[in-house]
Amino acid sequence: MTYEFEGKTEKEAIELAANELNLERDQFDVEILETQKNSLFKKGYVKIRVHTLDDERGFAKESRSYEEKHTRILADPLPQGEFEQKLIEFITNLIEKMGYDVKVEISYREDKKLGIKLESSNSSILIGRKGKNLDAIQLLANIYSGRLGHEEIRVILDTENYRIRREESLVRLAYTTADKVRSTKNSILLEPMNPFERRLIHTTLNDIPDVETKSEGDGLYKQVRVLYKGIR
Repeated sequence: MTYEFEGKTEKEAIELAANELNLERDQFDVEILETQKNSLFKKGYVKIRVHTLDDERGFAKESRSYEEKHTRILADPLPQGEFEQKLIEFITNLIEKMGYDVKVEISYREDKKLGIKLESSNSSILIGRKGKNLDAIQLLANIYSGRLGHEEIRVILDTENYRIRREESLVRLAYTTADKVRSTKNSILLEPMNPFERRLIHTTLNDIPDVETKSEGDGLYKQVRVLYKGIR
């Protein structure tokens, strides 16, 4: 969902949004709508539009430590119950109709989350550039899950451990970008990312005091800008 807030400064408007929506800073994206500087006759203000990440279905909503991901206990790969059986059949049929071989198994079960592992000789194609094909298949799986009456469950698809490798790559990118921003004092706009990837960048750099991040653009795949703000 989207909301609009106004403050004397961008920081004040963002803090107001976080307080009103009861969200952490990394749980929403900010779009600057209007900026008015102080003048003789008018007081300055900043108007922002807030996009919450909770409604962008099909992607993970919170980051996890990599240690937890690597030590996650594997589940019984066979489907349990009619829901899991139908979901696996749907994903299998979808990929086979795309023209690719695939073996679909359960990788983990967590509270309101179901991990699905894809094994295929065409894994690189299923992943696609920057994971966009995998994201698209995952989105369809989540829509089908909802039609089966399980909208509360988020289905996470992975193959060749792409998700973990991608997250590690993004964390390195975040730190490298922050170093460049601090040395040049210029902002850097990163590549378009899905909601989970953007949140990972926000979260990674959240505790670095002299840089800040904000999302820019429209649609699902927005870009994160990393800016220098100095020590205040």
